[in-house]
Amino acid sequence: MTVLISGTELAQRLEEAVAGSVDGSDEFQVWVKSEQLIEICRFLKETPNLAFDFLSSVTAVDYVEHFELVYHVTSMGFNHRTVLKARVFGRLSPEVPSIASVWRGAELQEREIWDLMGIKFLDHPNLKRIMLWEGFPGHPHRKDHLGG
Repeated sequence: MTVLISGTELAQRLEEAVAGSVDGSDEFQVWVKSEQLIEICRFLKETPNLAFDFLSSVTAVDYVEHFELVYHVTSMGFNHRTVLKARVFGRLSPEVPSIASVWRGAELQEREIWDLMGIKFLDHPNLKRIMLWEGFPGHPHRKDHLGG
């Protein structure tokens, strides 16, 4: 069984490695600053005793006052996992850095989030709609979407 690394423990390590990057943590997850996602993800992947080499999933939640990105990452070699969360503010043009340069598996998942939630992933290699057609009005998984 894959072991969950304590969010509190991981938050301390992240804060030491990428100063000012942690917004909070609890036993199960770590909230990080979205503008530092690439540095954080590289640290998680490249640090030998962490080695989070597999991105299981990326999804987004619309809380109306902000969006939240949820990243599930796993170390296949160490058989441990963690959950990263990043808040994204601004409904008109929410943006975050793409982590596709760290974990290639993020490419399609970020495209899906862009298509359905309207969160733009900066420096994504191919950010275009994946489920809906170009020109579709809006992003249908947003709570404020009125239909097309």
